[in-house]
Amino acid sequence: MDTDRLKILLESVKGGALPVEDALAELKTLPFEDLEYAKVDHHRALRQGYPEVIFCQGKTIDQIKGIVAHMSEKNSTILATRADRDIYEALAVDHSEIFYSDPGRIIVIGKRPPADKGKILVITAGTSDIPVAEEAALTAEVYGNRVDRIFDVGVSGIHRLFSHMDLIAEAKVIVAVAGMEGALPSILGGLADIPVIAVPTSVGYGANFQGLSALLTMLNTCAPGVTVVNIDNGFGAGYFSSMVNQPGEK
Repeated sequence: MDTDRLKILLESVKGGALPVEDALAELKTLPFEDLEYAKVDHHRALRQGYPEVIFCQGKTIDQIKGIVAHMSEKNSTILATRADRDIYEALAVDHSEIFYSDPGRIIVIGKRPPADKGKILVITAGTSDIPVAEEAALTAEVYGNRVDRIFDVGVSGIHRLFSHMDLIAEAKVIVAVAGMEGALPSILGGLADIPVIAVPTSVGYGANFQGLSALLTMLNTCAPGVTVVNIDNGFGAGYFSSMVNQPGEK
């Protein structure tokens, strides 16, 4: 939306010709800021409740710095996923309030909102699944959710999971992260009375097919209440878990 069109819209609201609700609907379709190499969607939070997130993989450091610079003008918190340490170090030169997670490969710039929403539980089958789990957990935390973590409680030693039934009972949604055969979400789906978001990882030997076997196991689960995101998509799981945990929040 250009300046002239925006002025007309605001004048119409001021003069009473356009209801506020109609103007809000118009504002939700505001376009992006065109940087040529990227089109920054400043108004995604208006439409979806959460601002745009930077996916760093495949982008140059200069491109990422440019996107962050423009997003910083309108967002108090910026989340960047699949970011290596060299990207973090480049951004830290210009941003003092910045956090980096090595395992989750996530950068958070700016202040995080208070984590005061109902609890999300992130569980991994193995230690090797922690990087994807941390991507999910940190994404959920940045969106204001309380998050508990339980690592390395897969089916090869299922008694380890049963020792955490108190945390399972307290949670409003579970993110279950597993590679190999991907059986953990089915177990949790049979134990818990809350939604389970299954995350297959590419962890495993040859017949794991870089996570395909875990993905198919999760898709074929007979346990009700289990939904599945893509292989290694911790961000997608963390984002969706926040939506489930905060229904109706705008």
